[in-house]
Amino acid sequence: MSNSDDSSAGPRRRTRVVRLLTAAVFALAGLIFVTSFNTSKGTNIRTDTSLLKLSDLIHERSQNNAELETGTAALRRQVDTLADRDDGRSRAEDAELAVLRSAAGTEELSGKGLTVTLNDAPPGATARIPNVPEPQPNDLVIHQQDLQAVVNALWQGGAQGIQVMDQRLISTSAVRCVGNTLILQGRVYSPPYKVTAVGDPATLRKALAASPAIQNYQLYVNAYGLGWKVDEHKAVTLPGYSGTVDLHYAKPVESGTP
Repeated sequence: MSNSDDSSAGPRRRTRVVRLLTAAVFALAGLIFVTSFNTSKGTNIRTDTSLLKLSDLIHERSQNNAELETGTAALRRQVDTLADRDDGRSRAEDAELAVLRSAAGTEELSGKGLTVTLNDAPPGATARIPNVPEPQPNDLVIHQQDLQAVVNALWQGGAQGIQVMDQRLISTSAVRCVGNTLILQGRVYSPPYKVTAVGDPATLRKALAASPAIQNYQLYVNAYGLGWKVDEHKAVTLPGYSGTVDLHYAKPVESGTP
């Protein structure tokens, strides 16, 4: 009798263990499901809806900024027209003011020049020349230092004025990149990036060729196919800067204590 009881107890114990393991598996699966639901908040994780909404918001704000700049430029022209009509200045003073406006970049500028176009490497880009390692993601996109190198070289080459995309640069303009997008004076741009300068095309080309930073960029152009194009213009017109010229700076916080 005792042997019979022991033999029947074994299967029962195994059955209980199997049931416990099954219950644990289902509990774990439920925990994973709940965690996944809480993480995605009921959205498709692959589409990353929150980031898409943020991207849409950024582009909407960028468009709003462009519209505000257009309105600001129109109002500024009206103010300048009224001021020029009723200011009582002499012709010499008006001529001096025109020179200052031109130097500040708030007036249109026309003349010979060139446009430099920079672009990311094509999708799926690989090494194009022997003995070059396969590219990392950062090797295939335009960076802030690349755009800044072009702008600096053009200034060094005697550019009278520079426009990045559709905006004129002034002394307080900052060329900044976040990820693979350019943020310039409150507006967002994606590649290809165009930098246009008014000046002697031959001198500007020499300045571009002499820039160490651009020479380094050219290595990536040859190795991985980053975009680089220079177009000369017999006549090109840069718009006047239409944004605000107010300076913003940090201020100390008043503690409120004596």
